[in-house]
Amino acid sequence: MIELERLSKDYGSVHAVRELDLAVPRGELFCFLGPNGAGKTTTIKMMCGLLHPTAGRVRIGGVDIGEDPIAVRRMTGYIPDFPFLYDRLTPAEFFEFTGDLYGVPRAEVAREMEESFERFGLVEHRHVLIKDLSHGLRQRVIYAVTLLHKPRILFVDEPFIGLDPFSIRMIKDLLKAKAREGMTIFLTTHILALVEDMADRIGIIVNGRLVATGTVQQLAAKCSIEGGRLEDVFFSLAT
Repeated sequence: MIELERLSKDYGSVHAVRELDLAVPRGELFCFLGPNGAGKTTTIKMMCGLLHPTAGRVRIGGVDIGEDPIAVRRMTGYIPDFPFLYDRLTPAEFFEFTGDLYGVPRAEVAREMEESFERFGLVEHRHVLIKDLSHGLRQRVIYAVTLLHKPRILFVDEPFIGLDPFSIRMIKDLLKAKAREGMTIFLTTHILALVEDMADRIGIIVNGRLVATGTVQQLAAKCSIEGGRLEDVFFSLAT
């Protein structure tokens, strides 16, 4: 579902991403790890069409994003680390607005809103201005609206920032369930314990280069680390 070929992004003399080759199949929950500034967010933004690569190709669902970015956006969802929401809208209004953007019929939007708001605990907050919601509730709103058009591929950049344990557990379980249903999920996070619990496969990027991919066990074997702790693997490969 995701194919990257020699993907690169330069900012003058700074090589943010360097000749990245990667394939992520349908239904895989892929976690992309790396130190701050390693190139994780830059890579996601190129896959979403928000940044143009300096070189290389991005294919999403078999579609070259350079040739048909609109088709790619129809089949993908993107949740950034600090998502933008319209503070003067309510969650219900924002949900309807998003449905209009994606051409989802109003009857389907109404049906999905009831199910989604129940799932995310937003029913009693549906008519509250988004600006008056807590950080955790705002995060739930962005998940609800992002999943409305049923994306086949979901990009999530640091989904657990500032969340309480209950919200972390809810989002973790949601992402795992969506992957089991066939959604391809590409996720970045610094919380290694969650990666160990969630990831089907892991990629580690350092200074813009992909240095390793595999399961925790495969990466541990590559580093000759007994016990297979991801924290030890990460520090071995990223430092």
